[in-house]
Amino acid sequence: MPDRRADLTVPIRVLAAPPRPTRSATTLTTRAVLAGVIVALISVLVTALVAVPLAARAAEQAAREGLAAQTEVVAQVLRTRRAVNADARLMEQLRKIDDGADAYLITAGQPDRPGLPDRLVARIAGGEAVSERLAMVGGRLSMVEGRVLGNGDGVVLARPAATGITRQVLRNLWLPLLAGLGAGVLAGVLLGRRLARPIRNAATAAARLSSGDRTVRLAAEPPEEVERLAQSINELAEALAVSEGRQREFLLSISHELRTPLTTIRGYAEALSDGVVGADGAQGVGQTVLAEAERLDRLVADLLSLARLDAADFAIQPADVELVSLVRAAERAFAPRAERAGVSLRAEVPAHEVWTHTDPVRLRQIVDGLVENALRVLPAGCPLVLAVHPLPDRTAVEVRDGGPGLTDDDLAVAFQRGALHQRYQGIRQTGSGLGLALAAGLARRLGGTIEAGHAAEGGARFTVYLPRTPS
Repeated sequence: MPDRRADLTVPIRVLAAPPRPTRSATTLTTRAVLAGVIVALISVLVTALVAVPLAARAAEQAAREGLAAQTEVVAQVLRTRRAVNADARLMEQLRKIDDGADAYLITAGQPDRPGLPDRLVARIAGGEAVSERLAMVGGRLSMVEGRVLGNGDGVVLARPAATGITRQVLRNLWLPLLAGLGAGVLAGVLLGRRLARPIRNAATAAARLSSGDRTVRLAAEPPEEVERLAQSINELAEALAVSEGRQREFLLSISHELRTPLTTIRGYAEALSDGVVGADGAQGVGQTVLAEAERLDRLVADLLSLARLDAADFAIQPADVELVSLVRAAERAFAPRAERAGVSLRAEVPAHEVWTHTDPVRLRQIVDGLVENALRVLPAGCPLVLAVHPLPDRTAVEVRDGGPGLTDDDLAVAFQRGALHQRYQGIRQTGSGLGLALAAGLARRLGGTIEAGHAAEGGARFTVYLPRTPS
């Protein structure tokens, strides 16, 4: 019969659906650019709202300080030139200077021309210097600085208040503000492309993974979130590669387990059809064929149970179960087979009843599978123990043996499908590699756990932990 095992190793590649066309408004780069533009606009507006009033006040303060300094200079000059004619000539010259300032000379409490408010004149005549931000001088709002010359005399300089200073400041600031806006847009573009690049790479890697490529890997690069994303995709690729490798190995081992009884059945069927087996040997042939058919039936049943373990319709019918009776029944059922194999089978149970709430059929399926695995590898003269241990918060059902046992590395993968079968195939007697995986799945569905370890008898120990129910 031709060997078709190689056919099972051909990987099945799932073609990924073509990516949906993305609208430009929904891309990360576009959103980052828009975010950069918005941030830049907000920054420019905030800068303008804060900087323009500050600059306007600074310009106004500078104008007032300049007017005060100019007034001080004029007052010093007038103090040194007390002649009236000289004062009048100086004031005339000041009025001709085209700097926007208007000059008033107060002599004996009287201004040289109208326009100054009486209160300002009175303050100067009273010997008080004047410095006002806004006052009506000559019918205009003006900044006023006045200095005392002595004996009711004084000098006042007035300059119209700046009304367009804010517009002037804006004219001076629009270019820096526009440059800031452009820098924000550029930063948004660069940031968007920088952030989107690793995400685009991750999307490409995910598409390649979905199409069956397990060699794809991403370079981890900052920031931390992007680095974790790359590491996660790399770990996913490695996990998929390992899982698919195990699946191929599992299919190979199952195909071998299926082929062995089928080959036996086919061989005996051909012998019967060709008349090679006589009437006296037909009974033995029938027994062999029946045993191989039962082996196939158990294997197929295990495969179906494994496939349906996580399905919602997997039958679990929990009830109150007395474990001592269940273990005693298993002992009686396997006693003849253990005797034929020369294995010493015994039960270690407490004298009182031990109850739990579980499915008795599924629990017995776990115990039977563990006992069958042990009988398959135990040499004659080794012990096989079925035990029940009531614990404070749960109950333990154990299957221990004195066989070859398992290494620490074996214990770590004991419940993975086909793992021990692959390790020990050709070294010692092995099964299909499904029994322990099925036991672990059944224990999980029953609300318990299963543990593999070393037995005191020198072999392997498998312990099923179940919730305890008071008797």
